[in-house]
Amino acid sequence: MTDTSMDGAGRITVALQKVYIKDSSFEAPNSPGIFTGEWRPSVSLNIGTKHAALGDDNYEVVLSLTADVKQGDKTAFLIEVQQAGIFVIKGLDEQDLGQVVGSFCPQQLYPYAREVIADLSGKGGFPQLHLQPVNFDGLAAEARRRQESKAAAGAEAPRTEG
Repeated sequence: MTDTSMDGAGRITVALQKVYIKDSSFEAPNSPGIFTGEWRPSVSLNIGTKHAALGDDNYEVVLSLTADVKQGDKTAFLIEVQQAGIFVIKGLDEQDLGQVVGSFCPQQLYPYAREVIADLSGKGGFPQLHLQPVNFDGLAAEARRRQESKAAAGAEAPRTEG
């Protein structure tokens, strides 16, 4: 389990309490025909996160991964996984809390989700899909930039009266 602490006037705690699969699905809509021919897949991966306060400094963080694997123009398989965890998080202001639940916590859950995707693809009759590491700090920073840009564009939009 993960535990990050800082002693002194303000004590910060981030501790992973529980890891679980909230939801998962596997689809191979073009089997068994997809198994013939040379295997040269293309993979697209969509990543999402969400979190909810559970009370008593507990937060549920959910990492959603969708792997869409195609062979040519046909879907070989589609895997959706919602890997979740319960974290105790104490001593952070709102901005730092957002950074922890948007970046640090999903980073802790990612290896579990990668394992689920590898297992499901293998059990579906395909070579195991081993996902590359993900920079969650970079993804969170990009999401913040897009949100700030969208907010700024909304504030600068000319108003028309009709």
